[in-house]
Amino acid sequence: MSEFDLDLQTVENEIEDETGERTHRVVLGVLDGRTPSEEWIAEIADDAVLVLAVEGDLNRLASGFASDVREMDGELIHFRKFLLVTPPGVHIDTDRLD
Repeated sequence: MSEFDLDLQTVENEIEDETGERTHRVVLGVLDGRTPSEEWIAEIADDAVLVLAVEGDLNRLASGFASDVREMDGELIHFRKFLLVTPPGVHIDTDRLD
């Protein structure tokens, strides 16, 4: 399998609404217990989409913010070794996973 470069900064800059302002940011991180849950919640409240590499027990590591995200009408899904977390209004489409 060949490697490829993914320029996430360009992708982030392209996610704009009609007024030219970014509507969302994509934040890459590691879910390993070192980042306080409050920081993940603040990112979601700021309209960021989180893509977190899970290093450890997912249930334990996400327990500090998962219910808050759901109460905010955000979504969480574990896909392969990543936890995807979206703010309200950003739907995670899993239809192609069936």
